[in-house]
Amino acid sequence: MASEQTARRRRYSQEMKAQVLAECEAPSASVAKVAMSHGINANVVHGWRKLAREASEVTVASPREFVPVALEGAGVVRAGERGIEVELRRGAVTMKLTWPLSAAADFAAWTRELLR
Repeated sequence: MASEQTARRRRYSQEMKAQVLAECEAPSASVAKVAMSHGINANVVHGWRKLAREASEVTVASPREFVPVALEGAGVVRAGERGIEVELRRGAVTMKLTWPLSAAADFAAWTRELLR
């Protein structure tokens, strides 16, 4: 007669999960090696990473909402003047910008801040 074993799920503290996830973020880290070093199945760690990514995703304003943006005295693109045209996409949201060519240095600074 075979004895029945009840499978029990292991529970990990938030601190433990945070430590494992931080180790996985190291430049040359292998998720499998990090998981193995802590005695955790790699699939469990991959699940934690997925949950962490989903939790940190930025919520995009719904199309009905208007978000005011304060602009400093940047020039306005006048008819006939060439401008720097940019189209940004994130999911279903698309934003099109035309930046005055005369303010190219300001555009470069804005782009650097955006990509940080």
